[in-house]
Amino acid sequence: MIPWLDTHDDFPPLEHALPEPNGLLCAGADLSPQRLLLAYRRGIFPWFSPGEPILWWSPDPRMTLAPSALKISRSLRRRLRQDDHEVRFDSDFDNVILACATVPRNGQNGTWITPEMQAAYRRLHALGYAHSVETWIDGELVGGLYGIAIGRMFYGESMFSLATDASKIALAHLARYLTANNFGLIDCQMSTAHLASLGAREMSRRDFIARVETLTAETVRPGRWSNTDTTRP
Repeated sequence: MIPWLDTHDDFPPLEHALPEPNGLLCAGADLSPQRLLLAYRRGIFPWFSPGEPILWWSPDPRMTLAPSALKISRSLRRRLRQDDHEVRFDSDFDNVILACATVPRNGQNGTWITPEMQAAYRRLHALGYAHSVETWIDGELVGGLYGIAIGRMFYGESMFSLATDASKIALAHLARYLTANNFGLIDCQMSTAHLASLGAREMSRRDFIARVETLTAETVRPGRWSNTDTTRP
């Protein structure tokens, strides 16, 4: 059995997370900005399917990516040098998260990005914590990703692609932006072979939490990201 949280309850210690399924910690509470920011600062994230209660997770090990360690293939590097696309930051967050929720994925049925989750992350975007990186071709949004930034820590949430390499282009620009702004780590949550091929590596929960505590403690003013601003956030 896992603990059930009311809205005023704190999260249980991370050592209480179940080994199987990996990292399931507790259920309940809410998706308020205060609760979500507290969760991310503790190395916890929500993940649940429609019809389920809110489930909170802290897997061990954790998949992570240093922004400067992103592996870019030669073909993607050539594509990044072309002028057939445009990358924007925070220009259409609502449609990015909607596309992440609705664009079909190989091997997946349905989505965990429910309308309730979309509303919660839109609130974080309005507060300057949630961000989108978007790939545009001929004025159309064709790929992108979104995540949460706290201090110098970035928590990747989801990405989508409607054109070849569109999500990888967004990821490459995100890594470049985070490197320029001294971010230390991207949280990729769960381990996959695809993430490993991009340079992500597993980290023990203990080491991950130590990094999160250091990076989120840095004072950074939340706000919208700009493509041309390499000194913020």
